Amino acid sequence: MAEYDAAKASGEGAAILRREGLYHSHILEWRAARDAGALTALGSRKSPVSENRRRSAEVAEIERLRRRNERLEADLARTKTALEIMGKAHALLETLSESADDTPRPRRR
Repeated sequence: MAEYDAAKASGEGAAILRREGLYHSHILEWRAARDAGALTALGSRKSPVSENRRRSAEVAEIERLRRRNERLEADLARTKTALEIMGKAHALLETLSESADDTPRPRRR
């Protein structure tokens, strides 16, 4: 509201409203609330309930991310092991293929 009130030209105020996705009726309601003292009463104290909820939500989010990270690390370890096994199997098959090509085959009569 302070930015809107500070806007000198009418076009500046309209630009602020468009940028913020607001209507002029919002400004009228907020001015009435400000004049009635409702905004200063709301801004003067912090609600401990909302602060506890925010902290609780943050803790829950951290725990969720920690579990996800552990699951992804386990998936990565399995993938690395599988790739290592596939590499070794490929090398073994390649060696077997080369040795099969080098050995002479017995002739049939």
